[in-house]
Amino acid sequence: MDSEDNRLNIPGGRFDTVSGLLKMPSSKRDLEKSPLDAVLRSARTGFFAVLIFSCAVNLLMLTGPLFMLQVYDRVLTSGSIPTLFALFIILVILYAFLGAFSFFRSRVLSRIGYQIDARLMETTERARLIRASAGQENSTALQDLTRIRSFLASNGPLALFDLPWSPIYLAVVFYIHPTLGWLAFGGIGIILLLTVFGEYATKTNISDATRHDAQANTFSNIAQRNSDAILAMGMMKNALAQWKARRTAAMGLSQSAGSATEWLSAVSRSFRFLLQSSILAVGAFYAVIGEMTPGTMIAASIIGGRSLAPIDQAIGSWKAFIGVRQARLRLGGFLTAYGIKGKVLQLPDPAGQVTLQSVVKRPPNSPQGAQLKPLVNGLSFRLEPGDGLGVIGPSGSGKSSLSRLLVGLWQPDHGEVLLDGASLAQWDKDILGQHIGYLPQVVEMLPGSVRANISRFLPSADDESVVTAAKQAHVHELILSLPQGYNAILGDGSVVLSGGQVQRLALARALFGNPALIVLDEPNSNLDAEGDVALTAAIRDLRALKKTVIVMAHRPSAIAAVSKLLVLRHGHQIDFGDRDQVLERLSNKSDQPSRSATD
Repeated sequence: MDSEDNRLNIPGGRFDTVSGLLKMPSSKRDLEKSPLDAVLRSARTGFFAVLIFSCAVNLLMLTGPLFMLQVYDRVLTSGSIPTLFALFIILVILYAFLGAFSFFRSRVLSRIGYQIDARLMETTERARLIRASAGQENSTALQDLTRIRSFLASNGPLALFDLPWSPIYLAVVFYIHPTLGWLAFGGIGIILLLTVFGEYATKTNISDATRHDAQANTFSNIAQRNSDAILAMGMMKNALAQWKARRTAAMGLSQSAGSATEWLSAVSRSFRFLLQSSILAVGAFYAVIGEMTPGTMIAASIIGGRSLAPIDQAIGSWKAFIGVRQARLRLGGFLTAYGIKGKVLQLPDPAGQVTLQSVVKRPPNSPQGAQLKPLVNGLSFRLEPGDGLGVIGPSGSGKSSLSRLLVGLWQPDHGEVLLDGASLAQWDKDILGQHIGYLPQVVEMLPGSVRANISRFLPSADDESVVTAAKQAHVHELILSLPQGYNAILGDGSVVLSGGQVQRLALARALFGNPALIVLDEPNSNLDAEGDVALTAAIRDLRALKKTVIVMAHRPSAIAAVSKLLVLRHGHQIDFGDRDQVLERLSNKSDQPSRSATD
């Protein structure tokens, strides 16, 4: 959402429906510090409006008791019909205001929830993708964001805004009669003890339930991506059993927490009714002995019950309170770690010079202090624009890890990866990505047209640049043979592509935008002979255009068009230099190139 337009269209209205109460962050610096806290701070005006509306609502809640007081003590004693009529007109007007203010505060709270979601959904998804690229498990950030929005649209926050009025109602009961006040005060104390008990009874279970639910969702997502292998090898029953165990554990813990909350809510509600009736009974006693009027007795009973209502509502929403509090802590920490960073200087477009200086990378997310073997260890080499580098080595030698370092998905633990003399960390990721073409080892097209996928979903992409990328990847004729050609929709099942066809389309996507550095991780793993020839031709063409091409070799044919060769084994750099010279050295060691290039 652009900063020039602080309003957002949503079903049923806009964020500025209530007199522009919701404002955006006051400065970009605030957003960079903590995205979630910054957005919550930006909604302070809205929360203040809810507070004002809640004051009006709670004051108007006294309408009913005061009306009864006047009817019993004035109308019934005087028999005045005009007085009753006038009181009723006032009652209608005040209840109309009560309904309006109740509507306004609920509407503002729901709009705050939508605002938070709208402001953070892109940042959250971006952070999730960054986290996934670092090899970490799927996070619950989007679910946490949805939980916060849903909570603000529920009755839970209203109970929090009503809670400060409990002592005010209690003071009114004390004013009516001290004994009734002490009776209500004791009831509030008992309910508060139940609330504290509920905190300890549900906190651990809710936290554990959320963790187990996340594990079940992660398992389910991975199982879906590997459904072919699961079905083909008869793993369905075992995979379902594993998923069911995680899901059942989450449900059991959630049910335990829910049972405690339901029990406390039922006890609280019953106790509130009992206390309200007790106040009425004691009030009736004082009315009989002449210390208060019948109207005062009924008013005290209703107001005493009202003093307990917010606490009762809070207990009923306690599970939601704990859940949204944990969601806020998780989401806040997640966005702080993976969210918006400080703005970096925009560097000139790179020419494609690549330098590695003693690069070491350990497994991501390794435990603190763990002595794990580095994925790559001490890599150092330099490439000039127009160079083509083939990286060969057995499986587990560090080829894919190197590709992630070269495109900036991973940062080295030691040493530097430089592009035109600048470390990749100095680049804005979005800008850097425009100058990099990357074909990962596992390729999948996103739902959308062939044109959109090749253009990296860039709205301003022109047809010529899309076709140019397809021709450079030698996939133009293949695309024209598809139903609807470049407008063919992928991901809906209507166009089914082979693994090799997807890989060739992904190569076109990598070449879109005329990138200076192209990194291809086993680009011919799914290609047939025709695809191999096209890949070799594409690498030659790119080198002729002074592009730097790095190929993680799966088969010897992938290194046919490169000029240099890097040999890896167990993450170490065994050899580097001109392709023919390296192959000759390998041959002299009786190490066939075909075996070196085979995973």
